[in-house]
Amino acid sequence: MKRLLLACCFATIATGAWAQYCTVTDPTGTPLNVRASPNGPIVGALYNGTTVQMLRSAVDANGRPWAYVAPQGPGRNGWVFGAYLTCGR
Repeated sequence: MKRLLLACCFATIATGAWAQYCTVTDPTGTPLNVRASPNGPIVGALYNGTTVQMLRSAVDANGRPWAYVAPQGPGRNGWVFGAYLTCGR
């Protein structure tokens, strides 16, 4: 039940065929956590300067932005905190 409630709280903003490229710019000085779901379990990490392809984005129940990304190189696909990405057009 908890998973179902959590899943309903994420509003998907964008999905589909578009893809945007972004760079990891985490101001904390530590690698950016990659998660299984927005604010979910950590499944990996990405270093500053890593280029990622943003495939989807969402906002959690607290209004925080999240992005589902695919690293362009080593790393695992997953959700990262969107405020720590710098994206071009």
